[in-house]
Amino acid sequence: MESIATLPFIWDKSSSDITSLPELLQTKASEIKKILIENGAVLFKSFGIDDAVKLEECVNAFPGNSLDYVDGNSPRTKLHGKVYTSTEHPPEEFISLHNEMSYGNQWPSYLFFCCEIAPVKGGSTVVADSRAILSDLSEETKSAFKEKGVEYIRNLHGGYGAGPSWQDTFETNQKEVVENYCKTNDVLFAWDSEDGLRLTQKRKAVIQHPVSNEEVWFNQADQFHPSTNSKEVYEALMEIYGDDPMSMPQYVTFCDGEEIPLTMFEEIRSVAEKNMVTFKWEQGDMMLIDNILAAHGRTPFEGSRKILVSMSV
Repeated sequence: MESIATLPFIWDKSSSDITSLPELLQTKASEIKKILIENGAVLFKSFGIDDAVKLEECVNAFPGNSLDYVDGNSPRTKLHGKVYTSTEHPPEEFISLHNEMSYGNQWPSYLFFCCEIAPVKGGSTVVADSRAILSDLSEETKSAFKEKGVEYIRNLHGGYGAGPSWQDTFETNQKEVVENYCKTNDVLFAWDSEDGLRLTQKRKAVIQHPVSNEEVWFNQADQFHPSTNSKEVYEALMEIYGDDPMSMPQYVTFCDGEEIPLTMFEEIRSVAEKNMVTFKWEQGDMMLIDNILAAHGRTPFEGSRKILVSMSV
């Protein structure tokens, strides 16, 4: 089994003595984890993982515990067990490279994606080596983010408004459940008079991988900033919220409250794009990602596309 690119590593069923992917994930777990440390992601080809039940079997076979998408900031639909649709942004939008839930104090160790319906054109789940992104950033940007960290701000409505609701985000209608989660997970929270919720999370921007001890770029700063949108949408958001950007559905600053320069966001996106690897989904493919070592995103697409995701720690 040889990869056609460093990232992701390609593991084809035709090259394997085990034809069941759940069995392979269980019996070859140590070997797969070693590959993940080196490559960041493994794309399993031709194993026929094309629905939520099959994906859940794979997640349960690999060492670890599957996770609900509680406190997630992307629109998704739960399909079965702890399997969700991938981010449901409009097909014409590019989803920037990011490490899943890096705004939290806990995050998934592994992401499992499978292809139920392959897109006609585009729609790649792009990946990039988080180590390479960090290495290619300027010393000024690296130093600023390492020293100051990132403050993520989210404003969740109570059922009516722009962006996600707190009910969907936390998969509950009970405020007490949300408050207990926030207290347990180092999230500052404040309710407003219209039943909305503001969340503030101060996090590191660069962390060490728990196994390899390598430093990696691990944050979603550029994705949380309104400049991640098209020029038209960005200008509209700034016109609406310019006097109080903290009231946007999501926003980001350094931990000391200082605004992050737009030039740094431009650099981060340029470096991420330079390191981005694109591949074509085929029905039944499954990709396993080390969420710390590899960032992921999505290219625009045409036609139907259904990629499922599950997460584990």
